[in-house]
Amino acid sequence: MMMDELRLRQAVETAELVDAHAHNIVALDSSLPFLSCFSEASGKALSDAPSTLTFKRSLRDIAELYGTESSLQGVQEFRSCSEIETISKICFKAAGISTVLIDDGLIFDKMLVIEQHRSVVPFVGRILRIERLAEDIIDKGIQNGISWTLDTFTDNFVGRLKSYPFFNEGTTDAIRVVGLKSIAAYRSGLEINTNVTTKEAEEGLAEVLLDGSPVRITNKNLIDYIFVQSLEVALCFDWPMQIHTGFGDKDLDLRQANPLHLRNILEDHRFLDSRIVLLHASYPFSSEASYLASVYHQVYLDFGLAVPKLSVHGMISSVKKLLELAPLKKVMFSSDGYAFPETFYLAAKRAREVMFSVLRDACNDGDLSISEAVEAVTDIFAENAKKFYRIDTAVTYRHVSHASSKLDNHVKKDINSTQQDVVLVRVLWVDASGQHRCRVVPQKRFNDIVKENGLGLTCASMGMSSAMDGPADETNLTGTGEIRLIPDLSTRCKIPWLMQEEMVLADMHLKPGQLWEYCPRETLRRVSKVLKQEFNLVMNAGFENEFYLLKSILRDCQEEWVPFDTSRYCSTSAFDAASPILHEVVNSLQLLNIDVEQLHAEAGSGQFEIALGYTTCTNAADNLIYAREVIRAVARKHGLLATFMPKYALDDIGSGSHVHISLSQNGKNVFAASDGLSRHGMSKIGEEFMAGVLDHLPSLLAFTAPIPNSYDRIQPNTWSGAYLCWGKENREAPLRTACPPGVPDGLVSNFEIKPFDGCANPHLALAAVIASGIDGLRRHLSLSNPVDENPDMLRDKLQRLPASLAESVAALAKDTALEALLGEKLVVAIKGVRKAEINHYSRSENKDAYKKLIHLY
Repeated sequence: MMMDELRLRQAVETAELVDAHAHNIVALDSSLPFLSCFSEASGKALSDAPSTLTFKRSLRDIAELYGTESSLQGVQEFRSCSEIETISKICFKAAGISTVLIDDGLIFDKMLVIEQHRSVVPFVGRILRIERLAEDIIDKGIQNGISWTLDTFTDNFVGRLKSYPFFNEGTTDAIRVVGLKSIAAYRSGLEINTNVTTKEAEEGLAEVLLDGSPVRITNKNLIDYIFVQSLEVALCFDWPMQIHTGFGDKDLDLRQANPLHLRNILEDHRFLDSRIVLLHASYPFSSEASYLASVYHQVYLDFGLAVPKLSVHGMISSVKKLLELAPLKKVMFSSDGYAFPETFYLAAKRAREVMFSVLRDACNDGDLSISEAVEAVTDIFAENAKKFYRIDTAVTYRHVSHASSKLDNHVKKDINSTQQDVVLVRVLWVDASGQHRCRVVPQKRFNDIVKENGLGLTCASMGMSSAMDGPADETNLTGTGEIRLIPDLSTRCKIPWLMQEEMVLADMHLKPGQLWEYCPRETLRRVSKVLKQEFNLVMNAGFENEFYLLKSILRDCQEEWVPFDTSRYCSTSAFDAASPILHEVVNSLQLLNIDVEQLHAEAGSGQFEIALGYTTCTNAADNLIYAREVIRAVARKHGLLATFMPKYALDDIGSGSHVHISLSQNGKNVFAASDGLSRHGMSKIGEEFMAGVLDHLPSLLAFTAPIPNSYDRIQPNTWSGAYLCWGKENREAPLRTACPPGVPDGLVSNFEIKPFDGCANPHLALAAVIASGIDGLRRHLSLSNPVDENPDMLRDKLQRLPASLAESVAALAKDTALEALLGEKLVVAIKGVRKAEINHYSRSENKDAYKKLIHLY
């Protein structure tokens, strides 16, 4: 038994420590009283500190560490003769702390900035305190004369949150944000209302503004609103949320700091996949915290502050209570160290002593074997936190719509946040003709200037067709005037196939902060907002990418692009042949955190399909753009050309970009009916929305099938949807309701739009889909009977969808509902660009011009 105890003690004494929650260190000449690092609790009167057992014990420990006499004077003399870096290195080395995650929302006099902590500990991460961020934003806005509204505050607050994976103010060498933190317990308590209304939040903001600057947010409704918005962003980036629970300073109402109040958050279906850390062992509610961690999969525990601030008995008792029910993989160490390096050392020393005592007793009681206890040591002290905070991996970005916080594993961007080896940044946009374009700038210029002020771009950029890099007639756009391409930093990511470059999607502004009415991404956001405000709905989308892989050959001394192979639908040999390419594509998409649901060889020679994960429509459009970039780049790397053009070969199957659409309300799919007795298996909301899409489909094609070649694809008997109808699981219908595995019999979860191809600007096309659905909801449209056979067999009874781009443009010209929702100027420009496409490709001398589209799409 003695050998086992020695083995456990050695494991405890030598274990690496990951400090999962701490605060900044201050300079040695700070006015903050040094005695505070020895006080029993952060709220204890310093004049009483020398008489406490904790003070005396801590002073002895520090004196022993520094080799001085055991007195406050002796320790202070040693400190006065040393630099802060020297003191810090001594303390952190003795503590065995390899990693510190700093909440710098606690402001000290002359504190070191986070970057300076890198000189004393190998890894430093940042925990972003959300209430402090909100207060800073409002304060600066007041100073700059901003008239705050809830919308402008939300845009600023969420935008700032989303920028933190990529930079810190004042430095280009970013300290990675690894999580968020809330001190709601100090302000209004932990009984957070997850359904706080816009009106309540607006009133809360107004109350805060009345109090003036400096801002201190105490209004419960506004705090709850900020918390919910932050938790949505946390899901975006796969960040955990630390929550102060239990005891603290005297201005905290301990009754409201009981973690049991968090039930609203923990049981809200939107946040079931969030990750929440209860700080400070929730003392004196440690048993309650243990219960929550055992019942709720998203709850984790941290025992900082309880160790070392309590008595030895209190520390041991609190940690034991945490481990009564909580899984050992869900408990983590932190020092809650602050101001002085000594606080980190004392917390680490006490944590080792307490953990040895707790685990030794567990072994003696037969709860754990020695091997299990040793494993628990490494887990609790380091491994749990490493995995939980993704410390040894790159930053993960989950792009969830601001309008909907449901985490559906359809996300963006795995990024190396240090960015030290990045040389260039590509600023991407997609124009009205669906072409991907970019400007490229050195990273330093991007960080110094472009990320805030953007890049200049001619207004003519949204008037260009696939045939000419100049404004088309009848677009009302010319070479006169300039807009700004403002990067959306939430989409910034490293390019997987070229790690010295980054890419970022851009919005179009007349000037920074003033969005241009032609901006595709803003158009989608704007109509999404209408859908949300009028009907409390969010549209979700999932794309199926069909594309051809082509190889270059010489024929009669002319380059010709031919299929990569001649295998057919779901051919295993085709997949084998393309396997190196497809593996690299999938790996790259995974690095960008774009989910791939499945992939296979399609029916055309050299044709493949990759189905992307399902997410909110704004994320889906962004994902689609990046997926196209990945597929084309990886194919080019392998000496091939990937093309998404609708009809690469007129005698072969075309390529679509079919999209599956559903509706959610408060995170729940409401397209499906609530029971199997409903009409068509869909809800009334779902039917009205889909009926609107069907009603507007002829004009909608001007967005989803935007070039003449698109209509070479939309032909009968090619599974592309050539007639104006819908069907249940009918792949010849342009709109098909789908019932994937897991959906109850008789219900449908979504519908598919088949006449949608790879030349479409996904933001504009999805905006047009939403606008069509909104019109259906407003007019309470209903669907006709489904077509359950090949529509071509009913050609005499069914209306043909536009057989040419000219017909769809003519339909759009009459569609006042779409024009009103999308914007008159934008629709005029779209019609002008489409007419330019028609004019170019209809000329006899350009009969083969479509073949060049493989290089554009």
